Amino acid sequence: MKHRVAIILFAFILLLTACGTANEQAVPNNEEVPEGEGDDAAADTSFEVFKIGVIPALTEGDYEVPMQKLEAILDEALPYDVEIEVYPDYNAVVEALNFHHIQMAYLGPSTYVIANERSGAQAIVTQLIDGKPYYHSYIITHVDAPWDTLDELVADAANVSFAFGDINSTSGSLVPSVELKERGVFEDENNHQFKDVRYLGSHDATGQAVQNKHVDAGAIDSAYFNTLIKQGKLDEDQFKVIWESEPLYQYPWAVSAEVDEELIQLIQDTFVNIDDEEILRGFGATGFTTTSDEHYDEIRKVMRETGKLD
Repeated sequence: MKHRVAIILFAFILLLTACGTANEQAVPNNEEVPEGEGDDAAADTSFEVFKIGVIPALTEGDYEVPMQKLEAILDEALPYDVEIEVYPDYNAVVEALNFHHIQMAYLGPSTYVIANERSGAQAIVTQLIDGKPYYHSYIITHVDAPWDTLDELVADAANVSFAFGDINSTSGSLVPSVELKERGVFEDENNHQFKDVRYLGSHDATGQAVQNKHVDAGAIDSAYFNTLIKQGKLDEDQFKVIWESEPLYQYPWAVSAEVDEELIQLIQDTFVNIDDEEILRGFGATGFTTTSDEHYDEIRKVMRETGKLD
């Protein structure tokens, strides 16, 4: 009898082992899902850490204290641990949203439009400057430069070295490049009438390059330009603003599609009540307010017209 029981038990163990092996073959434990193939599944999963990506509008050192203080406020207010990371370039933040590596991002208007198109990210908060959610793109030169207007600079383009910020920046690249294209002196980095064209990656880098006469002119965000002057990092007396764009709607904070309405409301309430001067100065802001996708329709239109958006 004991012998029969032992045989039956042994057969049962073999059956379990076979089932386990079959399952392992179907879903190998050490096989990773290729990046991008798990997006739909990732969108439906909950998260333990609320991760925020930030574009490098300024160099990372200038963001350090504002980001630490903002992270602490959000960590206290939200029902998640909060982590904020400044990414190396604008596009990296868009990709982080696309692949659900982060739940929220601070983006330029044009990078927001791309994130919205690709992954359904939604703008929920933006900053105020003197009570208004607008800024401009500036083209600046050194005070010693011979050009006092953009017309004069364009007429002398062959003798001008020109700097943009990040290639995906709205005020540091998209808007001024459209203006220069309409004036017939710029198509892209390799097709232009300037002496040379550079992309420096951030607004403070552009300001420093013009101030130190490393380039003759550059495109910069008006809010960050004024903030850098107030902080003493740029000397206002060393610059001329020779062109100003029409008003642009301010940089949005956008959430991924996985963030629910209750959490969005909590984030908005938290931002609107921020009055810490160091945080506000870090974004060239005087406050925060709520926003929504339709405020970026004009930038979306420009991007479609210029082939920046499919």
